[in-house]
Amino acid sequence: METVLAFAIGGLYALGLYLMMRRSIVKLIIGLAILANAANLLIFTSAGLTRGRTPMIGAQETAVRGPVADPLPQALVLTAIVIGFAVLAFTAVLLKRAYQTVGADDLDEMKATDT
Repeated sequence: METVLAFAIGGLYALGLYLMMRRSIVKLIIGLAILANAANLLIFTSAGLTRGRTPMIGAQETAVRGPVADPLPQALVLTAIVIGFAVLAFTAVLLKRAYQTVGADDLDEMKATDT
């Protein structure tokens, strides 16, 4: 399963970087979103895909027994999702304002303006 996810993550990174190198700023934002999702999948996969119970210690136990799910990657991905959504919302607002000012979504046309 990890091998399949490794190829999927590599494909998502390649697609995200390809879209970010395009001239359209809309494709740049879509590439940024795909890149953020690939990073989230990478964090999950690097932590290991083991199913287990919650890492809680009972009243009569002194240590966790058996396979448990690691909560750290889940917390990291949850934080990355929130930060990624904020960055995408900011870039969408920036895109709208740039389109209103310039009148085009081409990065070369935006670079050539003096306004």
